[in-house]
Amino acid sequence: MKGTEKIIAHIQADAKAQADAILAQAEQQCASIREEFEKKAGELYGEKIRAGVKACQDQLDSQQRIAQMEAKKSLLAVKQEMVAESFDKARDQILNLPREQYIDFLAKLAAKASVSGDEEIVLNAADREAVGEQVVKAANEKLNGGKLSLSQETGSFDGGLLLRRGNVEVNCTVELLVELCRGEMSAELASVLFA
Repeated sequence: MKGTEKIIAHIQADAKAQADAILAQAEQQCASIREEFEKKAGELYGEKIRAGVKACQDQLDSQQRIAQMEAKKSLLAVKQEMVAESFDKARDQILNLPREQYIDFLAKLAAKASVSGDEEIVLNAADREAVGEQVVKAANEKLNGGKLSLSQETGSFDGGLLLRRGNVEVNCTVELLVELCRGEMSAELASVLFA
């Protein structure tokens, strides 16, 4: 067995030497190929970098333009929201006037909107109950002997009134008054808020 083992060991040693020689030659070839391709890769890399930098700059410029437009849109939306909030606060302030001021406000609305002096005043249910009679009395005084009356019907609006005579109604609700002011005063309010 010892002879066989020596032969196998010798064959293995020869095979290892041949394999090492083949590996060494392959490594030299790989190094040569690698060197050649690294040179080509360097040239291509430079071209790709230049093209990539240009593409990135183009994309950056485009993104900056888009971001500026979005920022302007966002700013405009915030401004519009602030203007809308200002009108909402104005509506709330009117609806929460002290009782006597609110009565006077409603009476002035009724007197100013009255054409014949004998229309009926329609209030929402809460205002009809709380201040209805006082509003009619104050409005008639402002009309110097007007004959306005309080309607038995109530309206479904937050505040203000409707003035009705037959089929003709004049809408003096707070919602409508604020909306009319919004159309007329939005630009002016924006210039005050954002000057």
